[in-house]
Amino acid sequence: MTIIGVITRGKYGNRLIETLHQYSDFTVKTASLPARLPHFLDEPEEFVKRLDINPDVFNADTIITYSLHPDITPVIARMAGQAGVSSLIVPGGSSRAPLVELDRISSEYGIHIEVDEICCTLPEKEETAPYSSVFGLPEFEVSTKNGYISDVRVLKGAPCGSTWKMAEKLIGTTVEDAPAKAGLLIQQYPCRAVRGQLGGIHDSAELHKKAMEKALKTLSEK
Repeated sequence: MTIIGVITRGKYGNRLIETLHQYSDFTVKTASLPARLPHFLDEPEEFVKRLDINPDVFNADTIITYSLHPDITPVIARMAGQAGVSSLIVPGGSSRAPLVELDRISSEYGIHIEVDEICCTLPEKEETAPYSSVFGLPEFEVSTKNGYISDVRVLKGAPCGSTWKMAEKLIGTTVEDAPAKAGLLIQQYPCRAVRGQLGGIHDSAELHKKAMEKALKTLSEK
């Protein structure tokens, strides 16, 4: 039995919990942080102690924390290491997670820490498996009929659930248009990745486009 711990902050992390329940057989344990937190903390350990985080969330194989705070994330990483958690995944990018400090914690406690810029870039690794064998860098198997997509099987997908929603809406698309439409559909889903000219949602769209191209190429080579 694989146990995944999810630490939410406000709305962040709730969609992951829904996706875990819907598309995996993992046991899910949760804890929540307030949506509003001070920007700077002089004594982050004492502050986190006062938050009274549900200790059961640390009885997990892998924890995903949406603390999104450079002072609080290391405290949670240390708590996870002390509890014997195997791996910690930190969505939200390096700007909200001090990498040097996290590296020290990883070495001290032997916990693998993965900082993920956007949720669907996590590669499959032994240290983060089995979570990363289901969620992360998108991967599909497709079927076609008379030049149209007839089925899309999601092998791995974004933890927000967008990959599975995209797969449903891609049925009936021409094979030629499928990669571009895959990227477009991901951008239409209310993903919380950053919008803008570069990065964020556009990286997610490009990943799904390339995953569809790869799936179609694999199909043509059979």
